[in-house]
Amino acid sequence: MTAPLQPARLFPADVVRVGGAGLRTRPMRAFLSALGIAIGIAAMTAVVGISSSSRAELDRQLAALGTNMLTVAPGNDIFGGNATLPDESVEMISRIGPVTRVAAVGKVANVHVYRSDRIPAGQTNAITLRAAQLGLPGTVGATLADGVWLNAATGQYPAVVLGAAAARRLGIESVNDGVQVYIHQRWFTVIGILAEVPLAPELDSSVLIGWDAAKSYAGFDGHPTTVYTRSKDSAVEAVRGVLAATANPQAPNEVKVSRPSDALAARQATDKTFTGLLLGLGAVALLVGGVGVANTMVISVLERRAEIGLRRALGATRGQILLQFLSESLLLSALGGVGGVTMGIGVTAFYAATREWPAIVPAWATAGGVAATLVIGAIAGLYPAVRAARLAPTEALAAP
Repeated sequence: MTAPLQPARLFPADVVRVGGAGLRTRPMRAFLSALGIAIGIAAMTAVVGISSSSRAELDRQLAALGTNMLTVAPGNDIFGGNATLPDESVEMISRIGPVTRVAAVGKVANVHVYRSDRIPAGQTNAITLRAAQLGLPGTVGATLADGVWLNAATGQYPAVVLGAAAARRLGIESVNDGVQVYIHQRWFTVIGILAEVPLAPELDSSVLIGWDAAKSYAGFDGHPTTVYTRSKDSAVEAVRGVLAATANPQAPNEVKVSRPSDALAARQATDKTFTGLLLGLGAVALLVGGVGVANTMVISVLERRAEIGLRRALGATRGQILLQFLSESLLLSALGGVGGVTMGIGVTAFYAATREWPAIVPAWATAGGVAATLVIGAIAGLYPAVRAARLAPTEALAAP
């Protein structure tokens, strides 16, 4: 007895139709493939965005603080020992025509700052006591987070201003009536706390005392250890060329001249190297996402052989089959790319907001991210599309 004929199974039961000519792969597999692409693009977009936001913040700081500040410090003598700047070096530097501001600080050696007289002598918290001239804030671009700066009166008495990091280490958050620190077996009243000083970070971990008070109460020798200068923008390099000889005419080779804004620019260059590394990691994630898309499309071709055979039998050409599967691959990648760019922009905006930076994502990064996904999608989908186009109608229709 002959078995009854069974109707041809044209479409597998587990194939999901999406919009007729759209994606027909299993939704979860398609989602995971797009997610892999999205993660790679999100990582790359966020890295570029955060790097650009950091550079924008640095440019904003330099615009506000200026790039016309130079510092003068003692170097080493011919025997390798520590040199010193003459006491009159500040006055001599102030006579340089294009110099508009000059102020100095002097490190007070072997004198430490403590929160109370009960603190062990060895627990210095890496805080440095420095004598400071009254014009220091205006020269280095420092601002007060709390309290006031030294003046002609308080600069002669036991009063101090704390750097931002020094205040944190001492556990002092604000200037209250009577708050004091213990220095050289004497109590000093805290009258101010500086905000962070980007162009003079050494001041952040310092406690600043008046120049005359440092001589009277802390045994300061009067030698400046760092002289800060401001010059006309057009004459910075010219001033830089004569500072060493002006500060110490007898031994200009023992003087170090630097430009703090150059250090910030160097930090930016270091950040660019780190950004390149992170971009490479994002590219690896994007490549993994592309492999996921290729895998999804290969499985899709295997599952949909009956559908391909039916379309070929109804007159579809090889080119139309190839275009169909290639379009699906591009659509998967494009969805992942758009989602990744959106996530990257969101991460950049959130991180910039937490750091109080301007949130900047370059247009080339977003456009390049989407374009990269399309290229990945085209490459990943090419082989499955060619394989689908090469299926013979009879072979495809006979597939279970």
